[in-house]
Amino acid sequence: MAITRRKTIVSGRQVDGLTSYINAVFAHMSFGLFLTAFVAYFISTSPQLMYTIFSTPLRYIVLFAPILFVMFLSARIHMLSKGAAMGLFYAYATSIGISSSLIFIVYSMPSIANAFLTTSVLFGVMSIYGYVTKTDLTNMGSFLMMGLFGLVISSIINWFMQSPGLAYALSMIGSLIFVGLTAYDTQRIKNMYYMTDEDSRSKMAIFGALILYLDFINLFYMLLHLLGDRNKR
Repeated sequence: MAITRRKTIVSGRQVDGLTSYINAVFAHMSFGLFLTAFVAYFISTSPQLMYTIFSTPLRYIVLFAPILFVMFLSARIHMLSKGAAMGLFYAYATSIGISSSLIFIVYSMPSIANAFLTTSVLFGVMSIYGYVTKTDLTNMGSFLMMGLFGLVISSIINWFMQSPGLAYALSMIGSLIFVGLTAYDTQRIKNMYYMTDEDSRSKMAIFGALILYLDFINLFYMLLHLLGDRNKR
């Protein structure tokens, strides 16, 4: 009887710990998205800032800085303190906000809001599915990662070709890929809780936030390209 009770208490602690961990993941991700949106909108309202960033060599820093942030944070997450990991993640979200300021110039506000709402619904549904499903999504994740690799290669090729039809097709395929990756990554982040010790979980929550942030922001970009109405010039 005592053993059964002890197992119940331990199991209850695991559930409470997992809930706190997942809440931390989504809290960091949500604040990162808020920071991105705030910075993007703020910069878009300043013609001087827009000119300084996108009409000078500074645009190359804006282009490559997010890639460097992701690579560094992914490679060094285990060696960083929680504060450093959090600072890098929010710096990354800020850098994405700077580069994303262009969408407020290119697209109308209603279409941006529509794309964001659609992204939020799809992301929410697939995150819940990834969290509660008992099905192992590893095989699906491997397939989607192969598709993502192909998507990146095709996008680079189309950067030179400038084919609107191919760009539209890639956005459709990309939307499906990131919808699936949201479920896969949510399950992977949940499993990370059981594979890390208690001291590392706070940092892994930040890393999980980065993973889901990437899924959300890329899905948003894909849907905005598909659904967005461009501003008339």
